[in-house]
Amino acid sequence: MVSSPNLTALLGDWSRGDRSALSQLLPLVYDELRRVARRQLRSERDGHTLQATALVHEAYMRLVDQRHVDWHDRAHFFGVAAQVMRRILVDHARRHKAAKRGDGIRCVALEEAQDVEAPNELPILALDHALGRLEQMDAGLARIVELRAFGGLTIEDAAHVLGVSPSTAKRDWRLAKAWLQRELVSGST
Repeated sequence: MVSSPNLTALLGDWSRGDRSALSQLLPLVYDELRRVARRQLRSERDGHTLQATALVHEAYMRLVDQRHVDWHDRAHFFGVAAQVMRRILVDHARRHKAAKRGDGIRCVALEEAQDVEAPNELPILALDHALGRLEQMDAGLARIVELRAFGGLTIEDAAHVLGVSPSTAKRDWRLAKAWLQRELVSGST
């Protein structure tokens, strides 16, 4: 993984319009974006049409299209990438569901969910809907789920993106998982 100062400098140069920084950026972030994409796609049904490479490329293209973003650092970049990947995965699941009328709904693994009595995999559309409700109630809790579940960020990186301490991020992560588990169980009955 590239050191944060080098990546941060390139992100800053890109924010200021340096197109050469953008060409240097992809090789530095590609492996980590691909790792996150593979993790997201691990629980997909057999024959799933969205591959990790395609998810990374689509996410990267959407990130490149971002205008007037003041990239702060590596964690900020990967936080925004988490949001973009979530949108891509949800859009893909909606298209697939519309085509198949519910057959083979995608699932997303929630890492570190073992301290909550919750399923390890959740249908992405149900998770997205529940996250929308959580966001209306507490945007910070929804954001920690997005960063961890969709972006693969560590507690420390998520805390940095959110501007909170790691202990606060860990507490919020546990609270959000418990809320989602309750919401998803009550929503499925």
